[in-house]
Parts: sequence; C-alpha cells; structure tokens
Amino acid sequence: MTNKNQPVLAMILKGYPRISETFISNEIRLLEKRGVKIHIISMRKPREDFTHKSISEIKAKVSYLPSTLEGCLEGLFGSADHDAGLKDPRYGTDPEFTQRIDKIWENFRETGSEASFKHMLQAEYIVEKILPGSDIFHIHAHFAHSPTSVARNASKLSGLPFSFTAHAKDIYTQAPEKITAKISEAKFAVTCTGYNCKYLEEIAPEGKPIHKVYHGIDLALFTSDKNYSTSAPYEIFTVARFTPKKGLPTVFKALKILADKGIDFAYKIVGDGDDRDSTLALIEELGLSDRCTWVGTKPHEEVLELYRTADLFALGCEIAENGDRDGIPNVLAESMAMSVPVVATTVSGIPELVEHGKTGILVEPGDYLAMADAMEKILTDQDLRQVMIPAAKKKVHDIFDNRYWINILADVYELYGIKASD
Repeated sequence: MTNKNQPVLAMILKGYPRISETFISNEIRLLEKRGVKIHIISMRKPREDFTHKSISEIKAKVSYLPSTLEGCLEGLFGSADHDAGLKDPRYGTDPEFTQRIDKIWENFRETGSEASFKHMLQAEYIVEKILPGSDIFHIHAHFAHSPTSVARNASKLSGLPFSFTAHAKDIYTQAPEKITAKISEAKFAVTCTGYNCKYLEEIAPEGKPIHKVYHGIDLALFTSDKNYSTSAPYEIFTVARFTPKKGLPTVFKALKILADKGIDFAYKIVGDGDDRDSTLALIEELGLSDRCTWVGTKPHEEVLELYRTADLFALGCEIAENGDRDGIPNVLAESMAMSVPVVATTVSGIPELVEHGKTGILVEPGDYLAMADAMEKILTDQDLRQVMIPAAKKKVHDIFDNRYWINILADVYELYGIKASD
C-alpha cells in the first residue's frame, strides 16, 4: 500500500511509454506492486500512437520535460534567449536560484556542448517545476547516456541522490571515462547482463559495486502448449528494430540460402526503425519478397499470436561500427518461453541465456552460412527440437523470471534506503 506522503522515487526515462521498452514498464509496474511510489519523468512524449495493455496498470504520475533547448528556455524563463536565466528577476536576489544558474553556465563553459546545456536546463526544469511538493527523494535513470546525464545534473542542482541502470547502446557508444564519472557520483548503478557488469566493473572506481539485475520477462504472459514437431512450409519469425546492431542482413542472407535449397518457408518480421528503407530493399534485392512479410510494429498481444504459429525465431545481433550492441534481447527469452527455438549470435550477453546446442544455436555475428545451416537443422531435426525446446523453456524459467528479478532490484533499492511503503 502507498500513502499520499510516502517518499517518491523519480524515474527518468528517454521516452514514455515506448513500445520497445516493455522491460522498463514492467519494472515500474512490478515495483509499484511491491509498494514503491514512482513519479515518471520522460524526456520526450511517445512516438507511437498505441501502447501495450500493461501500461494501463501503471499508476505513477508522468511529467514530460521540454525536449528542445528552446523549449527548456521558454518553459523555465519565458524566453528562448540563451541568457534568459541571467535576466530572470530572481537572479542575484535568490541565492539558491543564482547558484543553480551559475552551475548551468559553468557546465556550458566547460563542455561547450549544446546537448550538455540542454541536459542542465532539463535538470533545472525538474528542480523548479517537478520537485516542489512532489515528495521525490531519489532520482533513478534508465540508460547511462542522456537520461543519466539529466539525473546527475538534477542531483547537482537539488542535492538529491541519483542512480542509474545501464543497458546496451548507452554503455558502448560513449567514452568510458564519461561512464566512470557517472558511476563515481551515483549512489549505485545497475545493469542487465553479466557481460555489461564485467565491463562496468572494469571501468568503475574502486569500491563502487555494479549490480546485475536481468530484465526478465513475465512468464505468465508467455505460455504455449504447441507441438514441438514441425513440417514444411515452415514459419520463421523475427522481432527487431531496423538498426545495424540487430544484424538483419545476416538473417536475410541465411533465408536466401534456404530458399535456394528449395526449403519451403514463410518469414515475418515485426519492427521498424531508421534503417527501414534499406532493410526492406535488401529483402527485395535478395529475391525474397514473395516469402517475406514486414508487419510493422505491433502491440504485445499481436506479437504473441505470431509466436504461437512460428517454427523458428532468428536474430543476427552484431556489434555496430559505433560500438552499439544488444544486451540480452527479451525477444529471445519470449521465443524460448513460447516453445519457439532460436538461432542467434554469440554477441554480448546472449550466451548467458542461449546455450549453444542446448537451449538454441549460436553462430558468429555476420556468418550467414552458419546461420542458414543452424536454421535448417532446427527446422528439420525433429529429435533435436524435442530436446532443445523444453530445455530452452526451463532455462528461461530458471534465470529470466521478472518476478524474481524485480525482488532482487527492490532489495538493491532498499540497500540504499529506497524502501516500499510499510
């Protein structure tokens, strides 16, 4: 049970709600069930015009920050003038306000970065517009890049402690020293794979622990009694954002090999992204248009139906040129829980869930020849399916139950004084 005057945990997110971040909304929903009172602070409004049904269960108040530099200046000072804060009548008369504005300008002079300036102004917006009367006593950010920058700045301006959860792209596409600085100032840091944890421990200041907390999935939502055996025409399936780290060209080239061998299949892909045009163009270029269907972005309930008819799930994750990579894609765990065997790659934390030859088949990133062989084997080797599918389901239930991990996360929070209502 929560109460009106219960201390509140502020959760800074890049966007809310986001169709691709069910792991965050599930975390918030389950923390609320544990009695933690949460105030969501989103750095931008949703881009999709629909959400998962689970969002409706979240009771947290939601505040949206101005998403542009001009919006921050106008929201705070009624002017888009960069010097607006210095012209505010409170400047020079209100010591606390003056001190905060001086910190904002000091940061801008040090970095010369407009993005850093915006993040400082967003933090000032939190201090001025959101914190008063909110009972917020701690700020936690999801993703170690811009949300944590805003949380860190809000901490500097308000004196409230902050912490953050690091995921994937946010870790590997920024300079290590930047993450080290954030870890050193944060009360604690969390990450979602052992692979990430090892890396962050290597760059963290001595004595600063990194807590590994898998996202997990809601196993009650992912149940299936489908037959493990399969026959042609096969249904192959992928859920992924159209971005380099997902390695979709590897999947498509493997499908081309299957087609050339005369294997009868249909392929569906759920998702969207900045690389949509080039992604769909590659399907056409490979002559797979008659076998492949792009169904766009779908809510959870419709994706479940696609799992139920699929014979194989394929994902070709790789490390992008800018260092971006996945952690453990939840879609792999969802597939395994839904009795859909997976072919994936050895990148990042994926081997922590998918054990090669036992709970799925892993290939090296970019190796579409090996992926084609793995796809054919899983589709046609009925004895393998009878062993691998139940082993995969057991693995997910053993290590990826989000109810277990949310209790671990709540224990981490309590370790640092963030407690549920009595």
